[in-house]
Amino acid sequence: MKVLAIIPARGGSKGLPGKNLRILAGKPLIVWSIQHAVNSEAITDVVVSTDSPEIAAVARGCGAEVPFLRPAHLATDTAPTEPVMLHALCAMENMGRSYDCVALLQPTSPLRANEMSARALAQLKAEEADSLLTVTESHAFFWRQSPVRALYDVANRPRRQDIPSEKRHYRETGSLYLTRRDVLVREGNRLGGKIALLETREEEGFEIDSLADFRLLETLMSEAIPA
Repeated sequence: MKVLAIIPARGGSKGLPGKNLRILAGKPLIVWSIQHAVNSEAITDVVVSTDSPEIAAVARGCGAEVPFLRPAHLATDTAPTEPVMLHALCAMENMGRSYDCVALLQPTSPLRANEMSARALAQLKAEEADSLLTVTESHAFFWRQSPVRALYDVANRPRRQDIPSEKRHYRETGSLYLTRRDVLVREGNRLGGKIALLETREEEGFEIDSLADFRLLETLMSEAIPA
């Protein structure tokens, strides 16, 4: 199957200016995602969608394609991701390329095992799924306000190892999404049809939103994640 990997990276970031080019463990943040995609045998082409010439230059230097600069209406703080994906897919197809699946790799989740994309594609095929997302098991106990109530039995607080598999909760990590091309185009959503969950290690789902996240992830990345 031919897979197009799309890495969206705006130049603007209100929470952490210059985030995508900020150095993390010796490399600009976006480089971690680009290198994963470029080195994955499961991915055919890698395109970075950005409105920033600086990010574009770094991306090209790492082996990604940047055939366009993202238009301004797709680079606002409120622009959703799916139109960005469809814009990139259309641009690549207009160049004569064709794809069976589209992978979305968010640069704010830079820590991925080497085989993550290959595992995702294999699982999509094996489950005959239409889309897939990475998740990690959550051991949190959740509550609601108004009225205050727990979303678990407080009289019988379960131990993690005693929770049956069908009642476990999983957190969407945002590290990798994989969607069949026709499903993405038809539904305009990265998740549609039969959805599969690819469970990953907790550290692979770590997302960077702040300077504190950068510092914490530097510590996590001091130990290599095996493939």
